[in-house]
Amino acid sequence: HSRRGACAGRGRTRPRRLPRFPAAAMAERSPDFVLGYLAEVEALAEEVLAGRQQIVALDQKRNQNREALRALSKELASSDQVMVCFGSLFVQLPNTKTKDMLQRDQALLDEEIASLRKELKAKVGRLLEAQGKPELKGYNLKPLSNEEMWFIKKALES
Repeated sequence: HSRRGACAGRGRTRPRRLPRFPAAAMAERSPDFVLGYLAEVEALAEEVLAGRQQIVALDQKRNQNREALRALSKELASSDQVMVCFGSLFVQLPNTKTKDMLQRDQALLDEEIASLRKELKAKVGRLLEAQGKPELKGYNLKPLSNEEMWFIKKALES
């Protein structure tokens, strides 16, 4: 049975509880050491949660950009000029320039999300190490490249 449970109606899960020290281990450790350990684990957990929140925020922005690109290509294909909102300011820009701008922004968001996900893996590893838990198995897997997939398909066909 898992220690994670759904939070009230939010679809999020509660963070796992910190490992409890056995009574004998607590007696051997000084209160300053235990407090320092708990502060370190909490700081690492905060870093993990902050990284996840950044990824979610960037992913939401990426989805909005994707929606805008779809609207530009589908609904507004006939118009030459489109209104674009920058904060509280609306600006009329050429359709092609707006598409290019959104596509560049989309590429930057993809790179930043990939970078944050890579950093998040390292942060989770440090957190698990600080908690004394084993490293997650299969967490650092990388997908096969197109070339590797081609060789595998050729090997399976023969």
